[in-house]
Amino acid sequence: MRIILRPIVLLIAVVTALSAGYASTTAMPSAELRQVLAPTGKLRAGLYPGTPTSYIRDNPAVEPKGVGYELGKELAKRLGVPYEPVVFSKNAEVLEAVKAGKVDVAFTNATAARAKDMDFTPPYLDIELGYLVSKGSRVTRMADIDQPGIRVGVTEHSSSDAALSRDLKNATVVRSSTVKSGIEMLAQYQIDAYATNKPTLFEMADALPGSRVLDGSWGLERQSIAIPKGRDAGIGFLRTFVADAKAEGLVKAAVQRAGLRGAVELQ
Repeated sequence: MRIILRPIVLLIAVVTALSAGYASTTAMPSAELRQVLAPTGKLRAGLYPGTPTSYIRDNPAVEPKGVGYELGKELAKRLGVPYEPVVFSKNAEVLEAVKAGKVDVAFTNATAARAKDMDFTPPYLDIELGYLVSKGSRVTRMADIDQPGIRVGVTEHSSSDAALSRDLKNATVVRSSTVKSGIEMLAQYQIDAYATNKPTLFEMADALPGSRVLDGSWGLERQSIAIPKGRDAGIGFLRTFVADAKAEGLVKAAVQRAGLRGAVELQ
């Protein structure tokens, strides 16, 4: 039987075929692009534990959670390469790994200082910065922080360390090696407050009965994807990925699964 297509039907068929071909072309990155973004053949994602912005694994039998972990997994899928999460003890080590090219991507706060050593996509989340105080602390509100005799804990070499070492005029900044040691310092009243992003503070509060995150914030983190310098050819793909991850609800879903609190979703 001979089938005759009317002009409008034929036009729709042609457009549909072209669209399908375009979608498949854009969905499958070139070998050259994969070589730029994942030169070892795997996407090595730099992560650090204890915060839902990056990586949480309470049960070894259950897949990890964390916005960074999940975005890295989806990025590897869209690149068409295996996913290799590389977990460090703290964010400062992740940043050093990006700088040295030992990981391919990281999910962290984009700052002007860090941009000297790595390149960033547009942000996918804004994160409030705040303070955690232990039960019975003499600090009860944000206005109590920058006073003589007040000791504010920060993670060494973090963006909070850099910002508060510059901005606090009267309080003393006390550095801890990790978030875990920061919890211990609060528990032992070696510090009056701990400063970092609120998602991390809420996780710390869960581990320190009676502690609380103060109302208000002293700034924002712009959570973005970081890549080593010299991989400019891949930044366009990553920009598109970030835009799609927000538009398709991938970021929102990762935030919800990780139980991330204190985030401002970007459109």
